[in-house]
Amino acid sequence: MPEDKVEQQRTQEVMKEKTDAELGKLFRAIPSEVRLLFFSSSDRDDSISRSAREVIRGVQRISSKIIFEEHHPGDAVSRQWDVNHTPVLIFEPERYRVRWLGAPLGEETRTFVQALVMMGYRKTGVSEDSLKILRRIDSPRHIRLFVSPTCPYCPQQAVNALKATIERPDVISLEIIDVQIRSDLAEQYEVQGVPQTYANEKLIAEGAQAEELFMLTLEKMEQQTVFIPESDAREVEADVVIVGGGPAGLAAAIYAARSGLQAVVIEKGILGGQVATTPIVENYPGITQVGGKALVDIMASHALQYAKIFPGEEVTDIMPGETIEIRTNRRLFRAKTVILATGAQYRHLDVPGEARLSGHGVSYCSTCDGPLFKGKKVIIVGGGDSAVTEALNLHHIGVDVTLAHRRDALRAQEYLLRSLADSSIPVLYNTEVKEIRGKEQVQEVTLFNSRTGGSDTMAVNGVFVAVGYEPSVDLARKTGVEIGEDGYIKQDSRHRTNIAGIYSAGDVEGGYKQIVIAAAKGAEAALTVFEDLINPYWKREEKMRDPEARKSKDKA
Repeated sequence: MPEDKVEQQRTQEVMKEKTDAELGKLFRAIPSEVRLLFFSSSDRDDSISRSAREVIRGVQRISSKIIFEEHHPGDAVSRQWDVNHTPVLIFEPERYRVRWLGAPLGEETRTFVQALVMMGYRKTGVSEDSLKILRRIDSPRHIRLFVSPTCPYCPQQAVNALKATIERPDVISLEIIDVQIRSDLAEQYEVQGVPQTYANEKLIAEGAQAEELFMLTLEKMEQQTVFIPESDAREVEADVVIVGGGPAGLAAAIYAARSGLQAVVIEKGILGGQVATTPIVENYPGITQVGGKALVDIMASHALQYAKIFPGEEVTDIMPGETIEIRTNRRLFRAKTVILATGAQYRHLDVPGEARLSGHGVSYCSTCDGPLFKGKKVIIVGGGDSAVTEALNLHHIGVDVTLAHRRDALRAQEYLLRSLADSSIPVLYNTEVKEIRGKEQVQEVTLFNSRTGGSDTMAVNGVFVAVGYEPSVDLARKTGVEIGEDGYIKQDSRHRTNIAGIYSAGDVEGGYKQIVIAAAKGAEAALTVFEDLINPYWKREEKMRDPEARKSKDKA
């Protein structure tokens, strides 16, 4: 044998000895028995079953705590556990619900070893954040995880799934499926890449994830890309508390923190607000096309590098003062300043089909979604400036538009009405949309004419709702912040409200409802906060109101 081959063989033998020694230390100390049911083919030429058997027996030789039973299709145990294909491994069946449709070969040997260690020690090493998420799961999750022995990333996802199943055996069960051995299942689920994770027959994750993201994905039943650690602190201090986690709030957090301020964001609902529910965003500078949720994840991930975010937390009271106290349903915040970035919600029609088909033909933003309807027929509901402007926007990009208004005259400005007439956009007066129908996407609407009392249907591909906005100003009004006649927060050109130390940003101020504009307002408000904390404008104003101070200035 050539010398280099001999040296290579010696190196492999030394590495094997070291690996066996490490495994020996690990498995000999296992305190609890782990029962393994191995279902193999009775065919002696079955190389996969033979290789799997060698791996299992190799571990069993190290530790007497590994209880190994081998069975074949057709025997009583196979019928008991409903095993019809081989090879199959069932782990500790009286305690957990873990089934491996395949064999612990290649990269998946690592998964097999970790499964035995976690079950034998009755410990998973799962993080406290992951445990908090797992404890919230209150309904069954059956995981089907597709892996391959040649995939170096699969063990990470498999161990995540094992941790979840071992920690919550009451609600979580797991099948690890080798796509090479069970190609029939891979084809059935249209798996073309691994790892892929299904839960309750729904694809929830593609690729390997960090532990906490996997647990969050399992809880939410859809792939999560941002994990925000929970805080148990009863009190939090900051330079600026930002109420609202939409584009304005997240941008404010980034700019405030980069200015050297300690910033926190509190969001009671979905992080990202309306953007998170927007299917496609095509007008954000620098990004040609992106899903709304993906854009929010980018913003949130960026903000998390600088600021703390408290999601799912509602501000109940703001008490102004030299130190502003912000109470939520979970804790107390103390801050020098507050930015209200609570946003504005689109008014809805509240008709059957609207909520179900939102994002599937029902839209509230022609600038965002209009290009998706080029060459298609849509109806716009509304009669003010916004409705007419959206109708004109859609018409100019090649959408077949009809405007429906419940009154006998539009309320838009004259120049908009002239443009509407010049564009020959049909208007249905005295007309209300009573129902939006469609199986998976909008197909038609039911229209009611209040003048004639008659109803009719119209085939459309989309419904754009432009009946105004509801600014979220309840908290501002409760705090004593002045609200303008238009219903939005009243502020100066620097986003300062009538209360010292309280600012506003984004859609809650009115104006154009665009992501980039909201983000810009958030950045502006944060920079103003930074400047005012260095030289508070309210102290300058107090000084100017002081007669002695005015005398001193006059003498100077």
